[in-house]
Amino acid sequence: MPEAVLETSLPGLAPPRRGKVRDVYDLGDLLLLVATDRISAFDCVLAPGIPDKGKILTQLSNFWFRRFAEVVPNHLVETDAARFPGSAAAHAPLLSGRAVLARKCAVVPFECVARGYLAGSGWKDYRSSGAVCGIRLPAGLKEADRLPEAIFTPATKAESGHDINVSFGAMAASVGADLAARLRSLTLELYGRAATYAAGRGIVLADTKFEFGLDSSGAVVWIDEALTPDSSRFWPSDTWRPGGSPPSFDKQFVRDFLEKTGWNKTPPAPVLPSDVVAGTRARYAEAYERLTSLPFRA
Repeated sequence: MPEAVLETSLPGLAPPRRGKVRDVYDLGDLLLLVATDRISAFDCVLAPGIPDKGKILTQLSNFWFRRFAEVVPNHLVETDAARFPGSAAAHAPLLSGRAVLARKCAVVPFECVARGYLAGSGWKDYRSSGAVCGIRLPAGLKEADRLPEAIFTPATKAESGHDINVSFGAMAASVGADLAARLRSLTLELYGRAATYAAGRGIVLADTKFEFGLDSSGAVVWIDEALTPDSSRFWPSDTWRPGGSPPSFDKQFVRDFLEKTGWNKTPPAPVLPSDVVAGTRARYAEAYERLTSLPFRA
């Protein structure tokens, strides 16, 4: 198994801003987004990383951005590292497959979440209130149940700590009713199209989150990542059953390991054992291959 790329430092470029999993280089009018192999859970970056995770996330995002380009414009400018501008191209061997050149946008400060099934924080909200983000749901639903129809449940984007689920009304009050309605419509359309596509490849897309920005003209742009195991809950269709947390292709595998350790979810986190690292990589790669119908090549 190859070594994980945990961070980048590219001579000739200013130091990046490091997020939980990405290194972001400011190139003036454009951004160089590099997906590392870092993995986070419960708001903590874990060790070691997952080899090739950044490449899988980047290439799967690019697949979805291109597939749904007619629905909404996206931020991609260039995906071939050899064609990156200036000194960035000199780092093509490191960046190939894990980096994109993207246009800058003013980020809308909300996660745009679509849920077609009852899981995660939505399940917790439902158990306590019978609703998710203020949306009342039928009584008697079980964990992992399919919802009568997909729902839009925005969340605030936190700089640190957990994102917080909010109502559509709270989002509309913050960004304006017209933009909130547009983002809700786009989120549900993208989710619906992707869920139908994934179902044809034996995968349940339980939920996913999108990020959007506004370009200099005020037009909506799809940014960040698209329908990856980091931003989505993917379940194999043949093992999905309501009444519990199904096996998944996402980092729920890592969360399940951490839950079993008794960790109190404050740093430092337990070190991931080699079987969890290998199992996570295998799940991410299988999701990529099922969804794209292409073999993953590191």
